[in-house]
Amino acid sequence: MSNDSCIYGVDLSGKITPVQVRDAIIKCFSQVQEELMKYMRETTELKPEEIEKMHVEFIIENTFAEVGGDFKNPTKETLIQVIMKLKEYAAGVFRDPEIIEKHAGEIKQLIDKLD
Repeated sequence: MSNDSCIYGVDLSGKITPVQVRDAIIKCFSQVQEELMKYMRETTELKPEEIEKMHVEFIIENTFAEVGGDFKNPTKETLIQVIMKLKEYAAGVFRDPEIIEKHAGEIKQLIDKLD
C-alpha cells in the first residue's frame, strides 16, 4: 500500500521520525496479518476470537524487545533490526518471498529517510 509520495500513511516529502516508521511497520504488518487471519478463518477450525488473539502490535512490541529496542522510542538502528526479524517471522508464516521483500523494501525506504 504505497504510492510515490506516501508509504503506509507516511508522507515521503516531509521529515520522517522513527515513531512514524514504527507506526508504518505496524500498519504494514497489520495488513499482512489481516490477510493471514482471513485465510485462517477460511481454512481452520479455530474460533474467530482465538485467531484475533494474534495481535499485530503485540508481535511487533515483542520483536522490539527481542532486539533490545524501545517500542515507544525507536531508533533507526532498532527499526532496521526489527524489520529484519519481522522478515524472518513472515518467511516462516507466509510462503511468498516476493510479498515479504516488497513490504520490507517499502519500510526500508522510510528508514533510509531518517536522519
